Amino acid sequence: MNSFQHNLLKWYQKTSRKLPWKQYFDVYSIWLSEVLLQQTRVQQATPYFLKFKQKYPEIEDLAAAPLDEVMKLWQGLGYYSRARNMHETARFIVENLNSQFPDNYKDLLKLKGVGEYTAAAIASFAFNEQCAVVDGNVYRVLSRYFGVDIAINSTLGKKHFNVLAKTNLYTKDSATYNQAIMDFGATVCSPKKASCSNCPLNKKCWAYQNKKVDTLPVKTNKIIKKDRYFLYCKIKNKNKVYLHKRMEKDIWLHLYQFPLIEVNKTTFVDESVYSDQVNLLLKNATYGIKNVSTIYKQTLTHQKINARFIEVKLTKALKKHKNWMAVNEKEIHNFAFPKIIDCFLNDKLLFLNLK
Repeated sequence: MNSFQHNLLKWYQKTSRKLPWKQYFDVYSIWLSEVLLQQTRVQQATPYFLKFKQKYPEIEDLAAAPLDEVMKLWQGLGYYSRARNMHETARFIVENLNSQFPDNYKDLLKLKGVGEYTAAAIASFAFNEQCAVVDGNVYRVLSRYFGVDIAINSTLGKKHFNVLAKTNLYTKDSATYNQAIMDFGATVCSPKKASCSNCPLNKKCWAYQNKKVDTLPVKTNKIIKKDRYFLYCKIKNKNKVYLHKRMEKDIWLHLYQFPLIEVNKTTFVDESVYSDQVNLLLKNATYGIKNVSTIYKQTLTHQKINARFIEVKLTKALKKHKNWMAVNEKEIHNFAFPKIIDCFLNDKLLFLNLK
């Protein structure tokens, strides 16, 4: 055991984080927690883990659930492809593998929605396979401690850090070591305001000794995000509102929304043309525009969504529309919506009469 491993494990024995999934040692719970933690902070993922474990205590329960139900429970967590992949993988394991997860890294990697990090984490925590788990926290600790300035999101950087992580893996207890380095990166060697003065590794930490903590790890330039402009039409007839399920190969697949008009920026900022846009959507229907919301925004990985909600009241029901469904307004909370629509529905300034 080298000094890096020794000090890290000694620290972990005293100050490990108390997280709900750490009390479970079955592969299903470990897999569930790792899927939830993909691109999500621990604080945000924790209540979702508890909800999913309560609703679907075993993989058979998740596999048997309707996708809409799973998507609704996932609502607000973002990156919804994880929920779709998770549901599909659960069904695959139950139907094709007799409810048994693969027990090694190589075969875990074949499951939908399971990448290198997730496969390594499951193999390590559930099956004690000697796999080095490399997430954002691990990149940061290794980069700072060993003074590596190769961009962590570059091809060269990923290869270099994978080798470095494997080289420093404590193979006699890789599961505990992996938990230790991830917890350490999340609590001590944090992205901002790292606790360097109290760090048990600071004597040999290259970044601390050379005053480079704030410059490591290195990332290449950020992605330029594309702006999109949405006009959602909350169309109401008596106690019914119209919803549409997103089925296109685009963001928010399988989530529900109000009928949508996507426009350019010029149209979006010109409220005077909204009635023309609604006319194109509703054609010969008789209606009145009751309200236009403020602007709502949501930032995604590659896009920035700008949205306004046009509240429309019909004088009579629309003729059947192949892509729309009329639902009781009191029941719309049963459907899974993108965060931007959920924010609108919960906005106290634009309350809905759901009594």
